[in-house]
Amino acid sequence: MLQTVEVAYGPQTAVVWLNRPEVRNALDARMIAELTDVFATLEQDAEVRAIVLAARGKAFCAGADLNAMRQSAQASQDENRADAMGLANLLHSIYTCSKPTIARVHGPCMAGGMGLVTACDIAVAGREARFALTETRLGLIPAMISPYVLRAIGARAASRWFLTAETFDAAEAWRLGLVQELCETDELDSHINALLGAFMFASPHAVAQCKRLIRDLAGRAIDADAIGDTAARLAAQRASDDGREGIAAFLEKRRPRWAPPEAS
Repeated sequence: MLQTVEVAYGPQTAVVWLNRPEVRNALDARMIAELTDVFATLEQDAEVRAIVLAARGKAFCAGADLNAMRQSAQASQDENRADAMGLANLLHSIYTCSKPTIARVHGPCMAGGMGLVTACDIAVAGREARFALTETRLGLIPAMISPYVLRAIGARAASRWFLTAETFDAAEAWRLGLVQELCETDELDSHINALLGAFMFASPHAVAQCKRLIRDLAGRAIDADAIGDTAARLAAQRASDDGREGIAAFLEKRRPRWAPPEAS
């Protein structure tokens, strides 16, 4: 039985809800473990083609749970490392998930919450959302979330927001590339539903391979190895079942088998 997370299923989609609104969805060990298990389950569910990460209450995520922070202050270095690995593994599982992931962001999104958002492929935020990497104010560093936040905003922007721990608004998050789309909060669901609809027309296998392509090629030198690698990937995709079906559907002027049927 999930205690801190809810999962709602739709047609070929799943919405994972952070469900600790009384503490602004702060991350504790139980929530991290439950989210890790949920994403592992959804990864293996062939009926789910896209995943939304959302939150109940007035905040997306306030970062670390206060009780967990109190415990960490008394724990040994080895105990703290084991605890930190829980969040690190969760973020990696979201980042490497073969299904497209969308973060639905509203209200405060702090510290570890920003890790959840940037581990997702796409982030859509309400205009009232607020963001901060608050760790330095607590004498800490945003270590586990840093690979994902750096991927989203780059090192230069991180030099300000990591160091100062200032709060910034959704417009700045959009400017930095932390979120790709802004809308009014009451329009979040319609914008996300439009994205989910778009995914239903994309080959699930091709989407998974695109995610691998981005992970493997980002920051890599464009040398002979990279050129040969990309050519080999395209050749393999053309020969795949989805590749053959997609080309055949295009030539035959019909929808491929993974797309929704045309309205009658």
